[in-house]
Amino acid sequence: MSPSNQRWWRGRRGEWYVVAQFALFLVITLGPKTLAGLPPWPERLINASSIVGTVLLTLGGLVSLLAVVNLGSNLTPLPHPKERATLIVSGMYRFVRHPIYFGVIVMAAGFALSVHGWLTLAEAAALALFFDIKSRREEIWLDEHFPAYNAYRQRVRKLIPFLY
Repeated sequence: MSPSNQRWWRGRRGEWYVVAQFALFLVITLGPKTLAGLPPWPERLINASSIVGTVLLTLGGLVSLLAVVNLGSNLTPLPHPKERATLIVSGMYRFVRHPIYFGVIVMAAGFALSVHGWLTLAEAAALALFFDIKSRREEIWLDEHFPAYNAYRQRVRKLIPFLY
């Protein structure tokens, strides 16, 4: 393989998914929380949404952290698996095939509730859609890399434990 084919910007291992993912993270965390014309966050929900948001932030962070620990040396920011990776089906991976994505989606929803932002809530939904699209490509590579992946995919939900 020539060196020009190995450059990251060619996206052969899903590099552009990572760039887009971090752009979404920046928009969610640093972008506007609402837009002119959107109704204000209901006063009666401010305290409850702050509490629920904090719980979701914590829960999502914990799920993601446990999933990272479960992956160990298999962890890569890219959707393409490492050459010598092993298929992990234990720990958080017993409940959902992409627990890091699930945890980050939960954190984004929690953040949106914490900052009382309608726009941020929509951006969290966009992040969930993005992770669904990214995971489809990732699963093609996982299926090619791991003979047992298809059976695992049949048993375990993709992004939301026990549901989807």
